[in-house]
Amino acid sequence: MTRFVVVGLLTACAVGGVLLALLASPWWWTAAAPFLAVALTGTYDLVQGRHSVLRNYPVLGHLRFLMETLRPELQQYFVERDYDGRPYDRDTRSIVYERAKGVAAEEPFGSERDMDARGYEFLVPSMAPAGVPDEPPRVRIGGPDCTTPYDMALLNVSAMSFGSLSSNAIVALNTGAARGGFAHDTGEGGLSTHHLRPGGDLVWEIGTGYFGCRTRDGDFDARQFAEKAAHPSVRCVSLKLSQGAKPGIGGVLPGSKVNAEIASVRGVPEGETVVSPPYHRVFSTPRELVQFLARMRELADGKPVGFKLCPGSRTQFLAVCKAMAAEEVTPDFIVVDGAEGGTGAAPLEFADHLGMPLTEGLFTVHSALTGTGLRERIRLGASGKVATGSDIVKRLLLGADYTNAARAMMFAVGCIQAQRCHTNRCPTGVTTQDPHRARALDVVDKAARVTRYQQATVDSALQIMAAMGVRDTTELGPHLLRRREDRGEFRSYAELYEWLSPGELLTAPPESWAADWRAADPDAFATYCRRQVGHSDTVQR
Repeated sequence: MTRFVVVGLLTACAVGGVLLALLASPWWWTAAAPFLAVALTGTYDLVQGRHSVLRNYPVLGHLRFLMETLRPELQQYFVERDYDGRPYDRDTRSIVYERAKGVAAEEPFGSERDMDARGYEFLVPSMAPAGVPDEPPRVRIGGPDCTTPYDMALLNVSAMSFGSLSSNAIVALNTGAARGGFAHDTGEGGLSTHHLRPGGDLVWEIGTGYFGCRTRDGDFDARQFAEKAAHPSVRCVSLKLSQGAKPGIGGVLPGSKVNAEIASVRGVPEGETVVSPPYHRVFSTPRELVQFLARMRELADGKPVGFKLCPGSRTQFLAVCKAMAAEEVTPDFIVVDGAEGGTGAAPLEFADHLGMPLTEGLFTVHSALTGTGLRERIRLGASGKVATGSDIVKRLLLGADYTNAARAMMFAVGCIQAQRCHTNRCPTGVTTQDPHRARALDVVDKAARVTRYQQATVDSALQIMAAMGVRDTTELGPHLLRRREDRGEFRSYAELYEWLSPGELLTAPPESWAADWRAADPDAFATYCRRQVGHSDTVQR
């Protein structure tokens, strides 16, 4: 007799027993109900054809799906060590939570890191530490064509859209930014009242969907853009070319999240899934990109204008540099988003395999701008797993002028890394449009946490710089970050990468850059199928 027959007989017996119990006495209904449920479940499992596990193991097979559902939580709370979790380890999450709550973030008994492991990095301390400045330095954003410059903090809220985040999360972030005096990037989802009401400084991001300044057929609407860019809270405008989580692909906001308010803010139909195109309609060449940036600055009445990208091809970015030089137009800032960025939901293949990590992206953009003599006119922002003071210092010494944080700011408002952001079932109300879930996020409490986290993290960065003997961010350089290459051998980032001197590409390009420089065309984004012999398009070490 096969297992199926045995299970079938047992199920039939259970059903029969439950029915007899029901006929015997009304009291048995409560006692028999669980057995009836099990019997019916087992019978269904046997006849359904979708899951082989359930057909072979009726009822018990459901435990497999339950454990699979609980696996991320079990992994996070009971399996992973404090320092090796992904995307953020427990130590990093804890330090953000502690600083947000105003709790001392010291740890006893020394580091748990393996300092003998290849790839271990350390910042170089000084035998003559400097004093910590009384006030954190700020970065002036505004090139020669900007008439309304903005002083950016060292750490700001990175791009996260209303729609992806709940209204309470947006209000908490912007209120925290207003109190702390740092900037809040809107993400590409448009300007909402939740961004504007608290009065925090905004970087209005425009993506490929042109949300908030789009025509009915999805083109850029210059009139809407000019009206909204004139708002006093909008201090800078950013054009998103790509983001680290998914370079080369448009964003997707599920229809379940597109309520009437979000539809109004974005200018899209309510209840329909919103798909941002992977490319911009307003330009198709590097020269057209630069010209559009100039038009944006004119429409914004001279406010700082920049763009964000996750770098990939060095040749393509050099083509943009050539277009800047030819048109004599430069953005006021560029935000380099590392491939390790991740607030936007993305296909696993994109998150794991497309785009440069932030270190290589910063090196590429900083060196290309330096080599073409444009670096002094443009400020660089860095975003991609920036969470601690040491993260800020590392990004500044590798070429950035300031940093942005997204997921760390989400931790500050209550995110527990449940990784349910795209399901509309966020357990803490951060990434959901479900009003019952969103109400769990207390705006007053979480806004204060955002302010405390940003201030404590910047203070930590300044203390680290002081320990390194650095009195000003301009004194930071790649020679102050070392990486273990082998046992007994450390090399600085000044040695690991070939940093260009100002104007070097214009006079005598080094061999490692020469092929990419020759291939860069200001009137075409080079495609890889036209790759030339000797075209390196790589980061030299």
